[in-house]
Amino acid sequence: MLIKHITADQIGKEVILRWRANTIRSSGKVAFIELRDGSGFIQCVVEEKNFWADRYAEISSCGQESSFELKGTVSKHPKKDEYELQVSDFLVYTKTHDYPLGQKEHGPDFLFDKRHLYLRSKSQRAIQRVRDTIIQATYQWMKDNDFIKIDAPVFTPSACEGTTELYEVKHVNGETMYLSQSGQLYLEAAIEAHGRVFDFGPVFRAEKSKTRRHLNEFWMMDAEIAFIQQEENMQLQESLIYFIIQQVLEKNEAELKILERDISPLKNISLPFKRMTHTEFIEDLKKHGFDVKQWDDIGSDMEMQYMEKQDQPIFLTHFPLGIKAFYTKEDPQMPGFWLCSDLLAPEGCGEIIGSSTREDDYEKLVSKIKEHNLPIEFFDRYLDTRKYGGVPHAGFGYGLERIVRRVCGLHHIRETIPFPRYANRITP
Repeated sequence: MLIKHITADQIGKEVILRWRANTIRSSGKVAFIELRDGSGFIQCVVEEKNFWADRYAEISSCGQESSFELKGTVSKHPKKDEYELQVSDFLVYTKTHDYPLGQKEHGPDFLFDKRHLYLRSKSQRAIQRVRDTIIQATYQWMKDNDFIKIDAPVFTPSACEGTTELYEVKHVNGETMYLSQSGQLYLEAAIEAHGRVFDFGPVFRAEKSKTRRHLNEFWMMDAEIAFIQQEENMQLQESLIYFIIQQVLEKNEAELKILERDISPLKNISLPFKRMTHTEFIEDLKKHGFDVKQWDDIGSDMEMQYMEKQDQPIFLTHFPLGIKAFYTKEDPQMPGFWLCSDLLAPEGCGEIIGSSTREDDYEKLVSKIKEHNLPIEFFDRYLDTRKYGGVPHAGFGYGLERIVRRVCGLHHIRETIPFPRYANRITP
């Protein structure tokens, strides 16, 4: 039986639980084990009077992270609205002492060095379970909205957006290839067969940044949709994000409590999200004292500072030409500006989704590739999607770790992924 399945119906019944001691303490003739099994926690009470002396000593002398099989009767906790296990028999799988991550405080570098053990902590367990809910909610929303998953390759022959952030590797045949920045260009080919597609996987950016919102390896969801315009694109995004937040609030109440997350900002999110053009955003930044001028490419720090004062997400739309990637379509109603948006999250989180209407005109796309000084021969297959029956389409991509950070209320993005990789860390 899993701990999470214990309810009032099991009171007085005998069950068997397995896993390890989150904490263990002995008070005279009674030992208290806080057992965790991945699904939850429960206090297990071991009384000396129920065992031979040496048998009781076997379990009471175990340390934190020792693993057990515990057999006993479920009872109501005398002081809390939860349950206990009155242990009648046990089996010790592993007896552990001197666990490196004891009850004392540790610095962040030490915890990252011991990440393989730190994942067992209550806070990390909570974060990773929220992360799982976000992933599962994404898959559910995609299914409900008629998307199918298309798996883009990790090894690619060229850049998606820019060449300066690529990890270069050698193929077994000696050719140069790169770790993927995004699956977008492959998804744009897949919409011609399926209409609505998405992928979800690891991507890589060779940035030397050590900020609290950057990783070198992270997980990204990309989606492409045929025959939609940018406003419809934003409507899909806000629907997805709203659904994710509602799923976390419904399924992760216990985890958010462990993280001491104030959930009121999540509960207060409402649809539709605000829209603001890049021009309007610059003017508002200036009113709030930011040193910025029109046509500037706004940095992430400035976005985050601005969003500290906001309580709702904001779509930042219509960036000036020259700021966004080559595949973005110019707005015919606003010449000089892209049909695009970034979704900025409140509580100082900044951008969590980037999106645009894609350029579907073959000749214009060729011209843009050349303007960006990209090797056009690497994009012949991408151009084929326009040459042979291309259709108007748009897409978006979200950074999973940025959403986890926002939902959990975390300061640093490195806490959001099981084994973070950043500028000066490739272990454990």
